[in-house]
Amino acid sequence: MCVIVLLWLCLALGFLLALLIHKFSPPFQTKHEQNPMFLFFQDLIRYGKTKQCNRDYWLHKLDVPKRWFWHFYAVSVVWNGLLLVLSLHLKLQNQSYPQWLTYFLSFLCGMQWNESQVPQLSTLLVQLFLWSHSLRRLLECLFVSVYSEGVIHMAQYMFGIGYYIILGLTVICSNNFLDAKGFGSLFHQLDLGHLSGTALFISASLLQHSSLVTLAMLRTGNSGTVKTFVHGVPHGGWFELVSCPHYFAELLIYISLGLVFGGLSLTWWTVVSYVLFNQALAAQLCQEFYMTKFEGYPRHRYAFIPFVL
Repeated sequence: MCVIVLLWLCLALGFLLALLIHKFSPPFQTKHEQNPMFLFFQDLIRYGKTKQCNRDYWLHKLDVPKRWFWHFYAVSVVWNGLLLVLSLHLKLQNQSYPQWLTYFLSFLCGMQWNESQVPQLSTLLVQLFLWSHSLRRLLECLFVSVYSEGVIHMAQYMFGIGYYIILGLTVICSNNFLDAKGFGSLFHQLDLGHLSGTALFISASLLQHSSLVTLAMLRTGNSGTVKTFVHGVPHGGWFELVSCPHYFAELLIYISLGLVFGGLSLTWWTVVSYVLFNQALAAQLCQEFYMTKFEGYPRHRYAFIPFVL
């Protein structure tokens, strides 16, 4: 098993375990709620409004503002933009990646990483979609979302910075340099997977954007001017089905990229499994926050996936 697959599997299993402990083991939580290690664990899996109020003083020393989320997407726009430009340039010149990058990818993805069965068109489209997704999220963080004094853990911040760097390299692991040469050959590779994946990517992106706009309007109203930083209950659209449609949309975006890969990249499906458990945990914590803070919160709403979770 190559390093990159092992990394994503470990992350997926780690968040699955955290989800199971949190959702299905109340006695365990009650027994260890004063344990310093358990408190540290809770601090690592929570951020923003789901951070516990009764945190130890030393935990506050590891906080950074949640509004720094935009740093993640800025790094991704630059890094994955560079990788996309490099891939397009090399495709145009019928060349391979630089030797230093080839060696590093061989370490991450296995010695036969450049013999992938994934068409080059798929890899280039995924790179383009990943970059456009990061750019949209960067603009939303800067101009749409309204952040209060919420915080994230320093470890979460460092993970977020490295996440999109590793994600970009993961996409390249599926590249196939033994494929046909020249840009003209790319259009002959177009198939139903590319079309369906693109359609789902656009739909999920629109869902995520509209959900974030709805959340922002809880604090701005129709005027666009920030009136309050108090949390409110979102209504309308997919919020009538789930508490966190923006997290569900994130999962759909990653699934759409798997479809663009034609379902041929096992490595990418390990990424999807990580996103599934990571977003499920975040949604569960948000659901609990809403239900605890608002007595009249709609109990029929699922946390994450409509009619499932």
